[in-house]
Amino acid sequence: MSLAGIIIVAVYVLVMLGIGFWAMRKTKSVGDFFLGGRSIGPWMSAFAYGTSYFSAVLFIGYAGSLGWGFGIHTMWIVIGNSIIGSLLAWWILGSRTRTMTARLGSMTMPDFLAARFDCRFLKIISALVIFIFLVPYSASVYTGLSYLFEKTLGIPYGYALGFLAALTGVYLIMGGYFALTITDLIRGIVELFGVVIMVIFLASQVGGFNFATHELLKPENAPALQATPAGFPGWVTLLALVIVTSFGPWGLPQMVQKFYSIKSEAYIKSAMVMCTIFSLLMSFGAYYTGALTHLFVAKDASLMQIVSNKQLDQLIPAFITNHTPPSIFIVILILVFSASMSSLSSLVLVSSSAIAMDLYSDVKPKVSKQSVMTLMRVLCGVFVAASLYIALKKPATIVNLMVISWGVLAGSFAAPYVYGLFWKRTSKAGAVAGFITGLVIAVGLYTIKGKDFVPIAGAVAIIIPFIVVPIVSMITKPLSKEIVVRAFSDTVNQS
Repeated sequence: MSLAGIIIVAVYVLVMLGIGFWAMRKTKSVGDFFLGGRSIGPWMSAFAYGTSYFSAVLFIGYAGSLGWGFGIHTMWIVIGNSIIGSLLAWWILGSRTRTMTARLGSMTMPDFLAARFDCRFLKIISALVIFIFLVPYSASVYTGLSYLFEKTLGIPYGYALGFLAALTGVYLIMGGYFALTITDLIRGIVELFGVVIMVIFLASQVGGFNFATHELLKPENAPALQATPAGFPGWVTLLALVIVTSFGPWGLPQMVQKFYSIKSEAYIKSAMVMCTIFSLLMSFGAYYTGALTHLFVAKDASLMQIVSNKQLDQLIPAFITNHTPPSIFIVILILVFSASMSSLSSLVLVSSSAIAMDLYSDVKPKVSKQSVMTLMRVLCGVFVAASLYIALKKPATIVNLMVISWGVLAGSFAAPYVYGLFWKRTSKAGAVAGFITGLVIAVGLYTIKGKDFVPIAGAVAIIIPFIVVPIVSMITKPLSKEIVVRAFSDTVNQS
């Protein structure tokens, strides 16, 4: 079975590399490499957003740790991810982002903030925060996927990690965003079929959806709702996770990038509908599968040992290996592999652009576009290497790595970005204050309170800047009329 699985994965990899090589021949400029020339259609945009949203962290870390800890109550996260993280994100942010970034000539989040608020400081600090804090998220994806390969295919953790890192680097360095969006469409379709098959099969083993739901609703099957290690009632941590994973994407550069690149505003609605359906199916499939582990642990000694040792990142790989036949096992493997490669590709691309397009181009404004693109490709490799270094240490919980990354990035970017899109009175001082507030709160609480406080720290870091930005903006000097007109005027060329 391991050999068959390896062969199928190898074929899949060759197809992805072939697409990357083809995309490399179409990539002629920095705009092509990073945004696909702003020519991406609705289906590709929807799948690019959705596949960047969900990765091995969801299927391995979140499904295992949270599915076990909160049981069926993780459906609140499913609702948040689908409605807030997908539907409302596209509905509220999509069109305005596409229009305003085109007016300002911005291709990245740091570039947008600098142009919108006439603030070079925001550009520099934003680029540094992106590169530094996307690394732990990338490492968490590598870790989750390597656990899965180790358990299901028998590939040692270190070898699996090296293979995945090399694949990400080579594939993305070749084709950039063109390669990413084309393969995301293929992977998204694979993921949709895979998650439906996975959920139906696993639920059928415990008597169907009604029986499983009834069992999972029992209070004893949601131990984390009683109290969390941080000392809060469990529902507080659950609410914090809903906020981080649902509102978080509103400020994540790798997610916002999908709004920049869509071909026109006319495609926003179609992308929104498709992305919401995709998010609902993917998040439900992952969390429901994690909750189902409660019904298998009592009759599976290996799962019981994993739970007893609190090695919950290994729960889903063991669950899949022990309780699915070869055909279903392969479907799930490709499903998680597809989701993870999409997320990794998006993370690497956005992080490399932060240094090459924002920092380097700012320091050397006359640098050639070809040099910037070359540097981006080099930095893709550097970012992968840094992520690999963290993943080799086998971090205690991959959920915490992801929440730390999302908390810092969304806490820093969400409020300045959203207010910048919609409120003309947002001042430079207000945007800077919001950015610094989110960054300091997230990093400070993570450092002082430790890993048990991570979800709550992330949620607080996202919420507080939305209060700080308008307060500071109202008591500080507004931006000049010229800057505001440039950002909001409908007469400026939007192509």
